[in-house]
Amino acid sequence: MFILGYFLQAVAGVLDIVLTIAMVVVIARAILSWVSPDPHNPIVRIINQLSEPVLFPVRRRVPYFGGVDFSPIIVLMIIFFLDEFLVNSLYRIAAPMIH
Repeated sequence: MFILGYFLQAVAGVLDIVLTIAMVVVIARAILSWVSPDPHNPIVRIINQLSEPVLFPVRRRVPYFGGVDFSPIIVLMIIFFLDEFLVNSLYRIAAPMIH
């Protein structure tokens, strides 16, 4: 049973890292939207390519209010919820299996 516990702990750790990276990418995309970066810059292109699949479904459902795009805020709240709820739940489920 301890193998399943370690597996769940590893999944929680990897998921935590992935969600943290997703959070950083969405924040970077929001900051880049305030300035007019060169769209041919490789870093800007990578950030746009990584964030667009996450932001587009939310942007399609949530209209702009006063010219402001709230999709990054909504996505950040979803990522934060998943990080707090799912990752911590996996750690709590794994803990008794290891000990």
